[in-house]
Amino acid sequence: MNKQSGIHYLREHREAGSNKPVPAEVTRIRDTVVAGLGDLLQGAFDAVDDSLFELANNARSNNEQNRYFEAMREIRIKRKGVERHFQNTVAQYFANPPHAGAVQDNNPAAQASADTLSLVGNDDLEEQVALNAMITKAKAHFQGPLLQLQTRFSQVYPEATDESPVNPMAPEHLCSAFTEAIQALEIQIRERLILLKQFDRYVVSNLGMLLDEANRILIQAGVIPNFRYHGKAGHQQDSSKAQAPGTGTAGAPDSATHATAGESVHSSAVFNQIRQMLALQRANAGIPPRSSDPNVRVVSDSELASLLNSLPLADARPNQGDLSNGEPLTVDLRQLMQQLLARADAGDGRKPALNEVDEDLINLVSMLFEFILDDYNLSAPVQVLISRLQIPILKVVIRDKSFFSQATHPARRLLNSLARAGIGWSSSDEKTRDKLYNQIHNIVQRILNEFDGDVALFETLNQEFEKFLERENRKAALVEQRTRESERGRIKSQTAQQTVDNLLKEKVARYKLPASIHDILMNGWSRVMFLAYLRDDVEHRWHATVKVVDDLIWCLHPHQQDEERDQWVRVVPGLLKALRSGLDEVSYNSSRMDEMMGHLKHELAEAFRTNAAIEARQDSSEEVEEEEISTLHQTAVERQQELEEAAISEYVAQIDSIEIGNWVEFRLVNGANFRCKLSAIIDEADCFVFVNRMGLKVIEKTRVQLAHEMRRGRLTLLEQGALIDRALDAVVGTLRSKTA
Repeated sequence: MNKQSGIHYLREHREAGSNKPVPAEVTRIRDTVVAGLGDLLQGAFDAVDDSLFELANNARSNNEQNRYFEAMREIRIKRKGVERHFQNTVAQYFANPPHAGAVQDNNPAAQASADTLSLVGNDDLEEQVALNAMITKAKAHFQGPLLQLQTRFSQVYPEATDESPVNPMAPEHLCSAFTEAIQALEIQIRERLILLKQFDRYVVSNLGMLLDEANRILIQAGVIPNFRYHGKAGHQQDSSKAQAPGTGTAGAPDSATHATAGESVHSSAVFNQIRQMLALQRANAGIPPRSSDPNVRVVSDSELASLLNSLPLADARPNQGDLSNGEPLTVDLRQLMQQLLARADAGDGRKPALNEVDEDLINLVSMLFEFILDDYNLSAPVQVLISRLQIPILKVVIRDKSFFSQATHPARRLLNSLARAGIGWSSSDEKTRDKLYNQIHNIVQRILNEFDGDVALFETLNQEFEKFLERENRKAALVEQRTRESERGRIKSQTAQQTVDNLLKEKVARYKLPASIHDILMNGWSRVMFLAYLRDDVEHRWHATVKVVDDLIWCLHPHQQDEERDQWVRVVPGLLKALRSGLDEVSYNSSRMDEMMGHLKHELAEAFRTNAAIEARQDSSEEVEEEEISTLHQTAVERQQELEEAAISEYVAQIDSIEIGNWVEFRLVNGANFRCKLSAIIDEADCFVFVNRMGLKVIEKTRVQLAHEMRRGRLTLLEQGALIDRALDAVVGTLRSKTA
């Protein structure tokens, strides 16, 4: 049974057992989810098509390029069938929901053992690892909504129990449906991993809105409208029996109002994780909930916003001059908030304090900028400029709590764009020559001067910046393309000349050729070979030019046998014709060529008559001894090379992971450094070409040279992910280590 027929069988088998009636609210969710997933999957397939086309465009060989084009064609042909199969499978999950354990316990990666993995092929193992990582990340990011949805679905489906809950929208089920659907695609593991990566990026990472919509529909239908959970996932209780807000696990919604309003602070998985860990820290420190302390007055959001408005943004920057001069600005936001709260003392004996949500937000902004100020991947001028925005970003976060949950938040997008655009600056010296610096500087200046609490300013600035970057990137791309083509041509010519010279030197070194013949090969025919090498992809004449050299040397050899002499008679006319034709093609001097051809005919005639025009070099005892010494020397050199190759092997693997467009930083021996991005990999010379932000070449090195640079600590690969995402990941890791 082939893969396609297997899929039909599974589909028919599932549909045959799906005759049970589906509750009305589940039907509504199913239709919404299936349609939404279909739209997201289309985006994923479009991205796969773009990725494969880019890989094919930058392929290092014809075979590699054909492989990507074939994969692209295979996916395009079967795409609609895969999309339909995926949607049908998801729809069937709502009719016959698979049972699952608790959200945090159902981890396929944790269930796999060394024994089971040893039975899996390398390709299957790579795919399973990618799937496990995708599922684990989704469960972490959407922990709150998934738990709520699982609890509500388990109320809707009568066969579900506390020990065996159900959730048709669990990430592991959706990923399983997709992997089943793509079994019909006859593509290799690398293309399958690209497909899974884009599915993760466009579908799994955007499940949040579908999970929120499903929860909203069930809440409207009266299914556990007031959801509470504390500590252990899966434990929930009615609001009438719930503890006071703040006494349970931080991050749980306080009422149905929060759930229906869909506040992104509570739906954000990352923020939920961080709040839970911050709540655990408060509990370990013995800090009581704000609302339960009669001596504490919790400051409202409006009062907090008013206090923040009293902070002049100009205080966060130098009085005059360039904003990026000096060191990054450090602001102790926690101390600053204590000073503001002291102003809010109402004189009633109660101490003003923040509620847990606002306190967590302020702590998170503080930790966010601690990461930014310590992030080596940021260029120095951009790091200083972004440090000036701590108070404006704090005001944004307090007013609009979706900053941490929405990747498309205007302020978040602007910060990411500023960091990404300035990654190519090596030092502050470059900013004076770059229009980009003025643009980024003006954006920070306008935020400090104009921001009054309206987040629309960030949207306007981001749109203007994106338009500017589009123009600048278009210019840089043209320069980079010319640089890349020029370098490819230069390196290919260099490689061709070196190949021709080495080959001819090797061949003529074995025989004592007459001076005229040596001149023909080294000063005339070498040009023909050089041109043939460059055009070999089209004309395929390189081997023919090498054969002319071999034939010429053979014809000048003494031949005693009749068969060899007969062959000599047959070869020489064609040899002379090929030599003259090739030299004519490279526009060799005609009078000089006639003289050379005359000498050649004379030498060939002498060789045929006397068999003595050339003698094979005889090895003398001295030459043998020299060769033995050379062999010993060569063996020592080879041993040294083997040791060096072993030492850099792990670094070579890292070099091979660098993709076109990735940024790196080189450190020179004198302590200076510069940043550049990989523009081209030229296989003919095993050469990596790097350019600066303007598209101009700055350095070229071989793979081995780069590995040595990395081993010595003089080459660093720069992370290019979104700044805020990297910062949040770092914050989660830091808090997890503190609460472990």
